Amino acid sequence: MITLFAVLVGMFMAFAIGANDVANGMATAVGAKAITPKQAALLASFLEFLGAVMFGATVTKTIASGIVAIEHITNPNHVIYGAIAALLSAGIWVMLATVFGMPVSTTHSIIGGMIGFGLVSGGVKVVYWSKLLKIVLSWFISPVVGGILAFIVFKIIVLTILHRSSPLNAAKKVAPVLVGFTFFLISFLFSLKTLKKPYNSSLLIGLLFFALAFTVSYLLVRKRLNNNQLDEYQAVENIFKKVQVLTSAYVCFSHGANDVANAVGPIALIFMIKNNQTTNISSIEIPRYILFIGGLGIALGVLLYGYKVMETIGHNITELNNTRGFSVDFGTATTVLLSSIFGFPISTTHTVVGAVTGVGLARGIEVVNLGILKDILISWFVTVPFSAGVSAILYLLFTRVF
Repeated sequence: MITLFAVLVGMFMAFAIGANDVANGMATAVGAKAITPKQAALLASFLEFLGAVMFGATVTKTIASGIVAIEHITNPNHVIYGAIAALLSAGIWVMLATVFGMPVSTTHSIIGGMIGFGLVSGGVKVVYWSKLLKIVLSWFISPVVGGILAFIVFKIIVLTILHRSSPLNAAKKVAPVLVGFTFFLISFLFSLKTLKKPYNSSLLIGLLFFALAFTVSYLLVRKRLNNNQLDEYQAVENIFKKVQVLTSAYVCFSHGANDVANAVGPIALIFMIKNNQTTNISSIEIPRYILFIGGLGIALGVLLYGYKVMETIGHNITELNNTRGFSVDFGTATTVLLSSIFGFPISTTHTVVGAVTGVGLARGIEVVNLGILKDILISWFVTVPFSAGVSAILYLLFTRVF
């Protein structure tokens, strides 16, 4: 019975992740009118599910066993109650934020929940403070890295395309390289991490995909050049409009890989304890079906409630068009996917907000809505204490009721 309840709570958390964090994947594309909200929801749900199932195990292990030293809690049932409390408190906070259209970090939420029950159940000694410090550092590093990458990519587009005498001719040379590199990165990491191919083989696969993507995009751009009846700047935006659908898909795929851990990490922990009847677990193995549960929950959240938060990121921080949106997506996805590969549960929300801000700053600070950024920052600082406090209360309630 408790296992079923845990799965349902995990599904609720996964649904909340899909409802709130879909903005991280598709808000820029919707804001730049590269894709409709309905198309965004359908595409995002599929890719989030795929990323969760294929890449999700690495970060899930960090969430499940890297925050709280559960072996210090002698009663296995108490750990199960704690994991459920963490999931439920995080889900409540994320859904509450979603109702008000505020993008918050689901990663912060679940880690705060794990810390809350850990402190109440075992004291300060059960929290891995050194590991937590590394994770906290990644929260600050991720928006900076995402912002820098987005800033650089957009500046490259401005200097090599938009500021040229013939932007469309310049796009013929530059756009295929950017598209090719995107395909290179996706295929290289897919081969190395998912297919477990050697580094050299993965590099070769990545280069082959680069060559293929470069060739196809070059031919498409040349066709656009020959048939162009539009203003050259608008023609360039139309080229990146097509590319942005790809980069938005790339963001959703990498987001599913990273953030599914926030929902299924505690579920994996519960299953391991139920199977072993002990909290002294040397390693956490993540069954594929648990990743399916998380991926399904995220997909449903995207489809049914994913439109609420898009407005804030897609429109309110800074004005986006397709070249800016491409730069945001590229900076965000590269940061998140690499972090997922190395097992750092970074905040996708922090990363995409950093990337949007970076693109805005590339045009000047006056085009960035600092008031919205201030509100977002306040919500980030509230997330961990709220989740930790509610988790602690729920844990105490569960241990007395059950």
